[in-house]
Amino acid sequence: MGGFKVLDEFLGDSLDLPIKCKDGTVRTFHIPACSAEDGLRVQSLVESGARMATDGTPMDAEVLDDAAELDLYRTALGSAYDDLFSNLDWPRFKHAAMTAVLWITVGIDTAEQYWNADGDPSQLAPNRAARRAASSAAAKSTPRRGSTSGTSTPRATSRARKAAKT
Repeated sequence: MGGFKVLDEFLGDSLDLPIKCKDGTVRTFHIPACSAEDGLRVQSLVESGARMATDGTPMDAEVLDDAAELDLYRTALGSAYDDLFSNLDWPRFKHAAMTAVLWITVGIDTAEQYWNADGDPSQLAPNRAARRAASSAAAKSTPRRGSTSGTSTPRATSRARKAAKT
């Protein structure tokens, strides 16, 4: 084996996001990597939200109140928070912050997909034609399911067939 590559050779330590500001100019905002402690805190908050979403918590229940949401964004954006907050409108600020949260918790590939999908989770899934093709292929290869009623029709014996003919 050749051994491990140096981590810095392939792991980025920052996120650079090109965003149109309130004044109409496009700037690239540099978001530095957060500390290990902050990364664990962001990870914990995201996992708590995911658990609430899957355990039957009503959809109107807030995972984070407004202050906690801004604190999450402040943690994820680090030193770029104030610059982003003062130069962006809310949709752009939130999109940048959620991209940073995904970068911290899931990785650069998912963050980039989210960014390029305009924050629309349905755009991350395969398109309708691809889903239909996959579904159709699965349906063709899946054997039909038998009856689940627990009863079966007895096979006709030669005597029963003779009796039915007369």
